[in-house]
Amino acid sequence: MDIKQTAVAGSLESSDIQVTVAPSNQGITIDLDSNVEKQFGNQIRKVITKTLQHLGVEAAEVTAVDKGALDCTIQARTIAAVHRAAGLEVMNWKEIDSWNV
Repeated sequence: MDIKQTAVAGSLESSDIQVTVAPSNQGITIDLDSNVEKQFGNQIRKVITKTLQHLGVEAAEVTAVDKGALDCTIQARTIAAVHRAAGLEVMNWKEIDSWNV
């Protein structure tokens, strides 16, 4: 999937994550800001990375500001931001059930 513009999904509320996806020419980069980065930073990055892979994103700059989000929320916010950044309006949500993130 081709990232065409910068897009955001999520909020800065407790138990949420704000994911910003922007075009990039240098593969995938993830900038994470989280109060629990030492404990869960690797897992947050893993969920974002695997979600991008499932969506076929090969190049994107991702900025994530985590406020204690669960994996399912991280995945949903990443999907929403990528779809907005790619200019897509339709998502096959049933396909996501088969993903092992």
